[in-house]
Amino acid sequence: MSKYEQLWKYLQNDGSLILNLSFAEIQTITGFGIDHSFLTYKKEANQFGYQVGKISMKEKHITFNKVDK
Repeated sequence: MSKYEQLWKYLQNDGSLILNLSFAEIQTITGFGIDHSFLTYKKEANQFGYQVGKISMKEKHITFNKVDK
């Protein structure tokens, strides 16, 4: 089980083509804050139909893009 599995399932259930989530929203979903390990885990999003797009440290949000399987 992945550290970010709750986030990936959230994305999959949402189904939006583009989804912008703030760091605070991600913390609510996962139960913990975004840390540097996210860069290692982000490739897992593909298994749930999404790709991690822009990560904005300044604006504190991450953009997820739906991909075709």
